[in-house]
Formats: sequence, C-alpha cells, structure tokens
Amino acid sequence: MEELDAEPPLMVVPGVDSAARQLCFEWGPAEMLVCETLFGGRGGCRRAAVGRPLGDRWAGSALPCPGQCGRPAGRGPPAPTRFLAGAGEGRPSSSCVFVVRKDQDIYVQTLRKLFNESHGIFIGLQRSEEEFAGKSRKTQLVQVSKNYRSVIRACMEDMHQAAVSARDPALHSQYSTQVSILSAMELIWNLCEILFVEAAVAGPLLLRLLDWVRLHVCDVDNMVREVLSSENPSKHELFWNVVDIFVLQGRMDEARHLLSKEASANPTSVNMCRILDDLMKKMPVPSLGNTQTLTEMELKWQHWHEECQRYLQDGTFASNSHMESICKILLGDENAILEKKELMTTWYHFLVTRLLYSHPTVKPMELRFYAQSSMDLFLGGESSPEPLDTILMAAFEFEMHQVIKECSIALSNWWFVAHLTDLLDHCKLLQSHNLYFGSNMREFLLLEYASGLFSHYSLWQLGVDYFDHCPEYGRVYLELHIERIPLNTEQKALKVLRICEQRQMHEQVRSICKIMAMKALRNNRLGSALSWSIRAKDAAFATLISDRFLKDYCEKGCFSDLDLIDNLGPSMLLSDRLTFLGKYREFHRLYGEKRFSEAAKLLLMLMTAHIAPCSFWMTLLTDALPLLEQKEVIFSAEQTYELMRCLEDLTAGKSDKQKFQDDDVETMKVEMLRLALARNLARVIVKEGTLEGS
Repeated sequence: MEELDAEPPLMVVPGVDSAARQLCFEWGPAEMLVCETLFGGRGGCRRAAVGRPLGDRWAGSALPCPGQCGRPAGRGPPAPTRFLAGAGEGRPSSSCVFVVRKDQDIYVQTLRKLFNESHGIFIGLQRSEEEFAGKSRKTQLVQVSKNYRSVIRACMEDMHQAAVSARDPALHSQYSTQVSILSAMELIWNLCEILFVEAAVAGPLLLRLLDWVRLHVCDVDNMVREVLSSENPSKHELFWNVVDIFVLQGRMDEARHLLSKEASANPTSVNMCRILDDLMKKMPVPSLGNTQTLTEMELKWQHWHEECQRYLQDGTFASNSHMESICKILLGDENAILEKKELMTTWYHFLVTRLLYSHPTVKPMELRFYAQSSMDLFLGGESSPEPLDTILMAAFEFEMHQVIKECSIALSNWWFVAHLTDLLDHCKLLQSHNLYFGSNMREFLLLEYASGLFSHYSLWQLGVDYFDHCPEYGRVYLELHIERIPLNTEQKALKVLRICEQRQMHEQVRSICKIMAMKALRNNRLGSALSWSIRAKDAAFATLISDRFLKDYCEKGCFSDLDLIDNLGPSMLLSDRLTFLGKYREFHRLYGEKRFSEAAKLLLMLMTAHIAPCSFWMTLLTDALPLLEQKEVIFSAEQTYELMRCLEDLTAGKSDKQKFQDDDVETMKVEMLRLALARNLARVIVKEGTLEGS
C-alpha cells in the first residue's frame, strides 16, 4: 500500500479575515472558488478548505463577488492541500471570490508547444505498441524519449528568447524561472533515458553519462570563445580553467588542441605538453560497439593508469602546477578533482568525472554507491540536497517510483510525470506497481494531466486522447469532464458532439443537444433549436419548439426556417406536434403549387387524426375557406360534413363565458365558415346529383 504524505502543503488566502469569518468553497473541474462566509470564526478557529494539488500547482487570483454565499466549508477529495485565511484586521468580510487553480502552467502561452507537440508523440507511441518487438522495440522507445527531450529543449529555447525580449522585470523573472524548470526536466529525463529506457550496460554507460554532463553544462562554451578570441590564448587568465573543464568532461581532443597553443607560446613547456598530450591521446575509453570486452578495456586502462602514475612520481610536471594538477585528475585523484569544484558546479558532474578516471567500466547497479559518496564529498556538509539532487539520486539508485514521486512534488505541472511514466510503462518497468486506490500509476498520472488540460479553453481537445488511452477510468473521466466544457459557440458544440458520437456517449450527446437547443430557443433561433432537439431525440422539447413555430405563424402569417421544416423527413415522427408542423407546412406547399385536392385531403386528415392542437383548429378551418370558395368543388359531401363537425366541436367546446369574451373577428370567422360550408355542401349535392342522374 502506498504511504500518504503526513502533512499537506499550505497556501494562505490573502485579504480575508481569519479571526471573524469561516471560508467556504466550491469545486470545479480544475479549480475552486474560495470566499468568506457570514458564519463566525468559532473562537477564532481557521477553517480549512481542501484541495488536491502536488507541489505548488495551485495558484490564486481574486474576482469581485456580488455577495456572500453564506455556506460553510465542505469536504474535498483525499491528499489535501489546506487553504487558510490570511491575517485580517477585524474588518467586515471581503467582497472577493478567490479562484484557486491547479496546473497553472496550462495557461502559459509559451508552453503550448510543449503540450501540443508532446501530444503527437504520445499518440504515436500508443499506436505503435504492437509494431515492434525485441531490439527494434527498444530502439523505437529510445527514439520516442529523444523526441520528448527535443520538444522540451525547443520549448526551453523559446522561453529563453521570451525572457531576453521581456521588458517587464516580473515577466522576465517568470520566463527565467520556466527556463530553469524546463532545463531541470530535460536533465532528469535524459538521465532516465540512459538508465531506464536505453538501459546502458557497463562501458557504454559511462559514455552516455559523459554526453549527459556535456549537454547540460554549457558554461564552458562562452569561456572557450573568450579565450580563443584573445591575442595570446595561453596567457589568458581563463586558459587553464578551460583546459581543466575539457579534461573534467573527458573532451580530450579539445584539451589537446589548447595544450598545443601553450606549447607554441612557451618553448620551456614543450616537452611536458608533448607527454601530457600523449597521455590524453592514449587514454582508453569504452566503445559503443562490441569491439572489445570489459576485461580488455580494464587491462588497457590499468597499463595507461600506471604510465600516468610513473610520470607523476618522476616529477615530469613538477615545474608546471597546472599540468601536474591535470595529471592527478587523469589518475582519478579525488582531492585534485574536488579542487576544481567551482568549474564543475554540480555533484553529478563530479560523479561522472570521478567515474571516468577511476571506474570507467562501472556497472549500472554500482552507480548508487558512487553517486551517494560523490554527493557527500561534493556538498561536504556545507549545504543540504535540493529537490533536483534528490530526484537524480533516486534515479542513480534505480528507484524509478521514487523519481516519479519526487518529480510530482517538485515540478509545477503533471506533464513531466505523466509522459515519463507512460514511457516507462511501455518499457515494461512499472507493470507490477498498482496504487491502493484503483488504477495503476500510469493511468492515475495521465488522468490528472488530462483533467488539467480540460480546464483550458482549447487544450481540452488534447485531453480527450489521453482519456482514451486510460482503459480503466478514462471513459468515466471523459464523460464527467466533457459535460463541463463551456459550449460558447455552435462550432465548439459540434466539435464536442462529434467526440461524444465517435465514442457512443449517448447520454452526453443528448445533454449537449438539449443545452444548445435551449440556448437557441432563448435567442429566438427556432430553426437551430428544433435542429438540436431533433438531434437530441427529445420529443417534449421538439413539441415545445413546434408550438413556438405555430405561434409565430399565427402572429406573422408565415413560417421561418422553411428549409429545415421542408426537409424534416423521418425526423418529424419524433413527436405528434412536430409531425403536425411538417404536414401543415406540406399543406401550404401543395396549396402554393395549386394541388388543391391533395391539399384539401391533407388538411382534413390533420383535423380528423387529432394530431393538431385544439387551439390551432380555427386556423386550419380558416385555411379551408379559400378551398371552399374555389370555382371547382374541392371537398366532397362527406369531407364537408367532417369539416362542419369539426367546426361544431370547436364552438361547442367553449363555455358561454368564453363565447362572450370572443371578439367580433372570431365570431365573424365562424359565421363565414358556416356560410362557406353550407354553400359548398349545396354545390356538392347538386354536382353529385347531376352526376348520378347522368
């Protein structure tokens, strides 16, 4: 079972009176609202709101509050962070709501490249899992790791440019901090790549560690340019510092090149330079291929080491302290290496230099002992290890779970641990590690990272794919988060809808359609509202909107959104009212095309089938008037009797009070209909009698 942190980190909410007021809060998908309540402090007790960040992920900002919510503090999920009220002066409660947001880095514009480009690498890794096996699989995973690192470095360079061009000191400081964080992320990732992903063996391991140190210790480059650009490089005050750094990093060719300038400028040191150059040239180094065994390498290194020892004991370099110091470094003298502490700057640089000149064939599992002793020697009790030191030490000890835990605490977002854990999981290094609260570590971290993405107005689309690749809880999280996406525009709603439809999330599809239908209805966009309600298959709402269409028709005398109504097709069967709307529109179309007989049959069917609302019967009977007054008889005697029955049912259904309240126009309509129906019946009887007589 996983151990829990004993005490959650603390964040003080400024500007609220802790002595007089309790705090209340409301949870959101990736943030919470905190404000004071009208409840007293209960003897000055500070009420704690509960959050769930790691490290300094939570950041706060204040918004004006229209009033106090008057609600006591509630409960939150486990692994809490406490939010306490800051010191107050006994003044009335604040009128601010504090937005406490986690994964603040999601909102940093310059980090968008990190999130967007790493998403593509992540998806590619998930899809290619079955394509490779054996050595080719390992090669592919190493390449994926390098792709992640290249994204981090590109983002770091962009951030550095932003810091250089920033005129605001606060902004410059923010960008510089991000550069430092990204640099640390790449440093940790590179080491994990060497130890866990590539799993370098003895020999090549040291070469990888040398490349690691050279990549992340870049101060020497500026120093080299300064020395070489001077008139007499060997007399420059930094000349021997540069030579020392090259030797400490195992860059023998560059060191020999600088020594040649010393030999040219100082004839008395030519012999010493030649001997030292020869020692550097002959220094055995492990090979990346299988050209030599470790035993052969150790024998060569032992002979070379004895030769260096002989020159030092003979006093060959006694007249030049700089060269003598370099020879001691070549012999792996820890004191001589530690004298160059300021040039190395970090204990892990000291570790790699120490291994290079003392244990070049170090095995991976021996690293932990050398790493711990190197850190102790380098720090010397003068300072305590920083979070970065703790993470790197955990990596050298092959405690990858501890690496992930420490990174989760130290780094400012979930991006790093989520992607690194996923990569390690694909390397089959985390298979046996399950969390006590459900899913494995990979899924837990991916869920947290994707949840943070969903708090951003556009990055939420990336979060969908991360949820898709969390087999246990991914769909549940996606369903919960996608319902909280603000549907500001129809285009965004359609995008969300398409995502839900692709994943057969039927409940969410209905919910989104209902929300958009209601928004359209509030804005009096009846066509859009009807379209969304049909898509949601919401019969009740479709009925409501159909009534609005009919009401508008009664008021304006024409339909809006004719294209939609004309092309309802089978969708009109969703509700009786929608069916009536579609058929009634079809009646108008037939009438407009002078297909009077078909129009008359349809009109009569709408009334006799009882799908027309009773309130609309008068409108339908009024629509029959022009057909009744046509020169040609349209309605048969039977149809005329049906119309007369409908008219009588309509008038008989009204009470005397309602009849009294009816205006003159309605009364006139009834009288005109009765007259028209009587005339049409007389014409039909005459016509039908004439036909029978003939």
